[in-house]
Amino acid sequence: MPDSGLLATALEHAARGWHVFPLRPDDKRPAFPDHPADRCTLTDPRCRAAGRHLGWEDRATTDPTRIRRAWSTRPYGIGIACGPAGLMVVDLDTPKTDTDTPPPPWADAADGVDVLAALAHQHGGTIEPTYTVTTGRGGSHLYYRHPDTGPALRNTSGSLGWLVDTRSHGGYVVAAGTTVTGRPYEVALDVDPAPLPAWLAGLLTHAPRPAHRAPVVTLPVDRHGAYVAAAIRRQLAHLTAAPNGQRNHALFASAVALGQLAAGGALTDADVTAVLEPAALSIGLQPGEITRTIASGLRVGARQPRKVAA
Repeated sequence: MPDSGLLATALEHAARGWHVFPLRPDDKRPAFPDHPADRCTLTDPRCRAAGRHLGWEDRATTDPTRIRRAWSTRPYGIGIACGPAGLMVVDLDTPKTDTDTPPPPWADAADGVDVLAALAHQHGGTIEPTYTVTTGRGGSHLYYRHPDTGPALRNTSGSLGWLVDTRSHGGYVVAAGTTVTGRPYEVALDVDPAPLPAWLAGLLTHAPRPAHRAPVVTLPVDRHGAYVAAAIRRQLAHLTAAPNGQRNHALFASAVALGQLAAGGALTDADVTAVLEPAALSIGLQPGEITRTIASGLRVGARQPRKVAA
């Protein structure tokens, strides 16, 4: 049965300019699409209309008509796509078990809140009041406005400090008004999101993205090698030109295309990884995501081998 309260809350979030999408009832996982990129057959109506796989970030919206249509069918939870919403959300967690103890740099910290406070002190910054949500497990989500200038910030997982993650482009958060395994996410401070503190933005941007290195792949100096080299260049150009929200799908498509050549004997799977991994890192995809997507693309490409004429 639909939940009028969840519908009203989803509309309230959208009225702030936050792009929302349905989560499975009482769960953190997106409700749509119901298939991964490597299994997209374009039978899903949204994928078919776009002519490509559409993930949750592409489907997130502020359109009241679409929101009413979705939340009038089931009691979906509410996800907020941070990138399209122009948000950087700092996720401050609590220890999951009694044995989850802080590593030496954070020996005096009890949770992510303490770690963020220590980081602010170390870098001469402050933590200004901002829109805050208490999570189902007692942690906190601090919502900040993504900087208007500079690189698009993406997700981090523990790189800032113990129990401190961030979500922005390519990431989402469970919105207030949603429950996950019976535990509610609730607004703790209802104010407009503050600008992301400069000291925190600096920590998130100080490490440059890995440079796009030339792939270490040895090809024969003949027509065969020239054809494969040209195919590699096309796929790298396709991948590095992909806009936000489409980069993982572009990586998958390139892995499929080069995976077909690998299945035909022109390359090896290791060659494909060596070619695509540095480029994917350079556009901001995360290592685990890259590994999974390339592996999926290679599996699909292997089903349709392409041999290169001598």
